[in-house]
Formats: sequence, C-alpha cells, structure tokens
Amino acid sequence: MNHSVVTEFILLGFGNLHGFSIGVFILFLIIFLFTVIGNLLIIILVSTNVRLQSPMYYFLCHLSISDLVISTTIVPNMLSAVLHGAKQISYVGCLSQLYFYGGTIDTECFLLLVMSYDRYLAICNPLRYSRIMDFKCQVFLSLGPWLTGITVGLFAVIPMSGFYFCRDNIINSFYCELLPIQQLSCSDTSWLDLEAVVLSVPIFIMPCGFITVTYVYIFRTIMKIPSTTGKHKTFSTCSSHLIVVMIFYGTLISKYMIPSKGASLLTNKIVSLLHTVFTPLFNPIIYSLRNQDINMAFQKVFDKLLEISSNTF
Repeated sequence: MNHSVVTEFILLGFGNLHGFSIGVFILFLIIFLFTVIGNLLIIILVSTNVRLQSPMYYFLCHLSISDLVISTTIVPNMLSAVLHGAKQISYVGCLSQLYFYGGTIDTECFLLLVMSYDRYLAICNPLRYSRIMDFKCQVFLSLGPWLTGITVGLFAVIPMSGFYFCRDNIINSFYCELLPIQQLSCSDTSWLDLEAVVLSVPIFIMPCGFITVTYVYIFRTIMKIPSTTGKHKTFSTCSSHLIVVMIFYGTLISKYMIPSKGASLLTNKIVSLLHTVFTPLFNPIIYSLRNQDINMAFQKVFDKLLEISSNTF
C-alpha cells in the first residue's frame, strides 16, 4: 500500500456558493465580530463591576473565554474558505485546530456542570452557599474544567500525529474534524473509535446527567416556594444557564451522538455551524437579555462612554 506524507489538508468549506460568497462572508464576519465583542464585554464587565463579583458571574466569565477560544479557532479559517471556495491548512495547523476545538468543548461541558452545581447550592442550600463556594472553591472548580480539556484533547491529537495517509487530503467541511481525518488515513484507527466511546461517558454523558439531576432538585425547591413572585425570581437566576445548556447539548448530541449515516453533508454542516459559530454568539446574548445585573452594568458603561464623548466634543 502506498503511504503518503501529508503536509496539508484542503477544507472545502461550503463549496461553490454561486456568487453569494461575498454576502455569506459578510454575514459570518458580522456574527464573528458580535461574538468576540459580546464575550469580551461580559469578561470586562464581570472583571470590573462590583455587583458582578459573585461565583455565578465568575464562572460565566470562564464560559465566555471558552466561547472566544472556540470561535477564534474555527471562524477565521471558515471565512477564508467562504471567500476563496476552499482553504489550505497545514497538517500541524489542522491538528492544532482539532486540539483547541475539542479540548475547549470538553472544558465547556464541565464548566456548564460547575455552573449548575453553583445554582444548585444557591437555590437548594442558600445558608451554606457562601461558606462552600468561597474563593478557593471557585478557583478549583474553574481550573478543573480547563485542565481536563487540555489533557483529554491530547489523547486524540498526539497519536494522530503519526497517522499515515493513502487517500486524498480533501476534507469536506469548514474545519478539521476527527471523523474526516480518520477516513482519510490508512492507519488502524479502530482504537480511536473505542477511545471516543469510552471518553464520552465521563466527558459528555456524566456531566449531562449531573446537570439534569441538579435541575430536578432545583425545580423541586422552586415549587415549594409559596409565592408566584418568589418562584419567578428564583427561577430567573438559573433560567439563562438552563437555556445555554439546552442549546449546547442539543447541538452537541445532534452532531456527535445521533447517527448521521443518512444525513446529507449540508445537514451536517448546518449542525456544525450551529455548534461552532452560533452557540458562542447566543451565550452572551442570552445572559445579557435575561440578566438584570449585566444589563445594569452595561448601562453604566454605556452612560459613562456617552458622558466622555459629550465632554470631548
């Protein structure tokens, strides 16, 4: 069998857009800019506003960082593929993109778990919340997901660096994905499939199960609150997180856990778009629209900018 040393891959992106490439490029560029600005704004607000110095917003800041990593890892190459019809990416660059994307997805799974645990403590054990969720606990719970993502990402990328390729180097996607690279390789990748199944239990299934259990307890506690106003006020503190969880795991399950044998390439690309491009955009929007503290902090910054600009001119 003829083995080839692959030095680059070709990402086909969305193929020939028949004259719509400029319009699609502008659309995705605007989405990317809003994603970066929205997540950076949340990080800045949480870091500088006294009202947002709480565990919930501390973990939200880490979620925004992970969304920034995912977006900046995927979208720039995707924009180039949209504009030029295809994008050449080096083998090292492809593995690097796969590592940062996969590792950050793993990190976000555990960050959402940590955020659900924070809401569980705040609603179900409010008297013990401040004592349990102290600064040391916050640092430990925030570093854990990042260390897990960094470590787990290496399990796939390091062995893949030794793959041999005996087929072409064309990936019919807008970013480097594990399955297309496996399909192009003529090395034995069966162990990689087994590794993916084994790791899916602690990385995806267990966090999803933990989040589900915590929200069962949260809903039970909320239903015991006598007043409708109290129920609404308590639920509003975790509703944004619940919506983000549903979007994140919904797209993740559609992408990786539902059999895609009969699905078209267009359907797979649309699901990938939702997961890699739109989810990092939705998260800051959801938290901004449904959170009064963030709205007030943003209003203060906006008013201060208006005051500075009026004094300048």
